[in-house]
Amino acid sequence: MSGEDLHWLLTLAELEHVGAAAERLHVSQPTLSRMLARLERRLGVALFDRHGKRLALNDFGRVYYEHARRAQAELDAAGRELADLVDPAMGVVRLSFLHSFGARLVPELIAGFRRGSGRITFTLSQDAAEVVTSHVLHGTADLGLVSPKPAVGGLGWRTLLRQRLALAVPADHRLAGRRQVRLTEAAEGEFIAMHPGFGMRRILDDLCAAADFRPRIVLESSDLVTVAGLVAAGLGVAMLPLEDEAPVRGPQPGPVLVPLADPGASRAVGLIWSANATPSEAVRRFRAYAFEWAQ
Repeated sequence: MSGEDLHWLLTLAELEHVGAAAERLHVSQPTLSRMLARLERRLGVALFDRHGKRLALNDFGRVYYEHARRAQAELDAAGRELADLVDPAMGVVRLSFLHSFGARLVPELIAGFRRGSGRITFTLSQDAAEVVTSHVLHGTADLGLVSPKPAVGGLGWRTLLRQRLALAVPADHRLAGRRQVRLTEAAEGEFIAMHPGFGMRRILDDLCAAADFRPRIVLESSDLVTVAGLVAAGLGVAMLPLEDEAPVRGPQPGPVLVPLADPGASRAVGLIWSANATPSEAVRRFRAYAFEWAQ
């Protein structure tokens, strides 16, 4: 398969819908369907099970997809190495990070770095901690900014900063006037949390387990701004970073943040990279800058 064929197949496999994939690829649906039919005839097997307009990779398709994904990652790596040979000062850093880092941390890092390396560009993506980690491990991102440190192998890790954590409560909550609080003091209340797979959810679950209770979660979100807004509206309490790295302020008054006194009530924010990949010159430069920034 050519690099172009890999691109449309990976897009189709990830979206599992001919219409949506055709729209993203800027081709017609009949054209994309014919491309898939030709590939399946050449391979002698169907790669997808059809469910109306939706597709789902079958056993043959999952095997082929994994090889295609790795092939695309290798082609991308080759392109970056060639660009390094042509001009080491130019290059692309593919950076994946948590949504909450997009308001301050990522802009600050990139702006500071580009003052000395303006010809290096960035491709940015945002997602949950598990997805960011997967992107780095699978070679679709060069670096990731996550919290906490992923509990998987094959990664390098460097802590860039630590953030204290707070219990976020509505302004009229009984704990709003406290100077600090323990999680057990809110154990009987209703919690608003990030979805499973997000770093803050993992930290909340771990801290509550250490405090010997299971939080009663009534609402979940994938965005800290939304969590903060739900707390401010009186719908429950939540755990949020005490520092203003997370964009918890909006047009409406936000929740009251009461520092947590629980042992380990902080989160390490760090940079991850694949321990098995050879970084480009651009990636090495940005990683070195981030290390210096953290000191």
